Amino acid sequence: MKRFLLLLCSVLAAIGLPACDYFNLQELKPGVSTAMDVRDRFGPPGMEWQNDDGSVTWEYSRQPEGTKCYMITIGPDNVLRSVDQVLNETGFARIQRGMTGNEVRRVLGKPASRQYFELSKETVWNWRIEPPPPSSDTTFFTVHFNSDGRVAKTSRNTEYRGG
Repeated sequence: MKRFLLLLCSVLAAIGLPACDYFNLQELKPGVSTAMDVRDRFGPPGMEWQNDDGSVTWEYSRQPEGTKCYMITIGPDNVLRSVDQVLNETGFARIQRGMTGNEVRRVLGKPASRQYFELSKETVWNWRIEPPPPSSDTTFFTVHFNSDGRVAKTSRNTEYRGG
């Protein structure tokens, strides 16, 4: 049964459904699991980030429909070091005025959407995030870039359902 569940989760993950992330994360153990274990459960990463210490961080964004982005760090020995879900208050606080788009992507992963506004000469990136309780309305963390491609500010917006 466990093998069937793992196979089902792998198939769902391959077509972009993060429903099995919970089960896959339970199977991964920092200091024990290998890079191959991570790839078997999550597939190829959306982006690979080389770190100064020889490790690599793999990005597994669940955007545009999901609300998670996992940054999974693999040591130079090919052993799992850490799994971090970065779309949270700690990640948002790391976004500072003056950062580039690459620096923001390195912290938060691939955004759900990117839009350019001609009149304001502003580019806006949105990440779908967990809404604050008790709401279930769709909520976004937004990074606003100026015409130089640098962070000007951040904000949040909510798409309220009529009712």
